[in-house]
Amino acid sequence: MDISEVFIGSEALAAGTLSRHELRKYYRAVLPDVYADRHAVLTLRQRTVAAWLWSGREAVIAGSAASALHGADWIADDAPIELIWPNARAPRKVITRHDLLLDGEVLVLDGMTVTTAHRTAFDLGRRGRIGEALARLDALIRATGIASADVLALAECHRHTRGLRQLERVLELADGGAQSPKETWLRLMLIEEGFPPPRTQIPIVDPAGYPKYYLDMGWEDRKLAVEYDGVQHAETLAYDIERHDYIVGLGWTVVRVAAGQRRPGIIARVEREWRRLSALTLR
Repeated sequence: MDISEVFIGSEALAAGTLSRHELRKYYRAVLPDVYADRHAVLTLRQRTVAAWLWSGREAVIAGSAASALHGADWIADDAPIELIWPNARAPRKVITRHDLLLDGEVLVLDGMTVTTAHRTAFDLGRRGRIGEALARLDALIRATGIASADVLALAECHRHTRGLRQLERVLELADGGAQSPKETWLRLMLIEEGFPPPRTQIPIVDPAGYPKYYLDMGWEDRKLAVEYDGVQHAETLAYDIERHDYIVGLGWTVVRVAAGQRRPGIIARVEREWRRLSALTLR
């Protein structure tokens, strides 16, 4: 047996794969009757498999865990595993929901039952704070390419479900162009402050007309971009400088936002450049 996998202990004993001594010595219970290597630090995927096995392979994986199985990024390894399964006594870090699932809202991925991408979006968009829900939806849309209209159509079949008003708002704001939760946070902040929704992943072309760089977000009519700078490493610094100089050379104004900067300061900088560029267009 591969010690990196998770498994049901009673099944391994019944099959003779392990003895009770080996099970106690080399493995640990990560959930009731679900075991993993004693020294392993479980990934989100392994924890998802463990939760599904704990349900006796009966639950449907949902929420952020389902989103990760569909290919979405930016989901923490310690995120709670959500299951649609009528069992109110869930272990720690497992959330069970007795939700209604309709035909066509479940599929099989890697042998496990999982909510479809559209049903996953329906669940993610209506729960939690709007900023967090939007970041989760942006990541899922980026990974799967699902359309907001299709998620709304699914919602029509669940008219009495809680959170539909938030879901509609989140779907209005959702944009698969966001490449990190911080970019979603920045875009939502600008919209909440009254700026028109910025376009994401704006292509900057080379002399031959092919995309050379992409801006995080901005407004093409003003050539005003807003970019979130993550942690810079020495090996990427030269590239970032060259990229910035090229974009500015084409007439773009770039407002760069870094971790730790506060909302009022960010908005003030964007407003200042917005007003300056607006005045130039009126001349």
